[in-house]
Amino acid sequence: MEESKAVAILSALAKGVNPSTGEVFPSDSAYQQPDIVRALYTALERFNAAAPSPAAAPRSRTELPSNVGKPWSEEEDTRLLAEFERGRTPAQIARDLGRTLAGIEARLEKHGRLSAADRRTVNRFPAKSSAAN
Repeated sequence: MEESKAVAILSALAKGVNPSTGEVFPSDSAYQQPDIVRALYTALERFNAAAPSPAAAPRSRTELPSNVGKPWSEEEDTRLLAEFERGRTPAQIARDLGRTLAGIEARLEKHGRLSAADRRTVNRFPAKSSAAN
């Protein structure tokens, strides 16, 4: 098997997606368990370490957008929703608000404007099933 195909399969599994069908695994699937997701990402990191690229390199704090990790203000939420309704892409909004794409997508999902299936980034903190609560 070619490494690129193996990486594509591991990446899909780590994102909780069946690489054969493109369907999202159910929340009780082994591929949705945090330790398994971490193991898959660790395997992907090992593949990437063999052939490092600038895109695969971790960013330093100074290279991250200016508002990463900061709480969202009401003004930012209002602007986020208005820009999204105007047709701007999450990537464009992320640049404007100094946030990551994952942060924008998570916030849009929180406000019901984006579904988990529509996200390009992985939800690192999926909702726990009601059976676990």
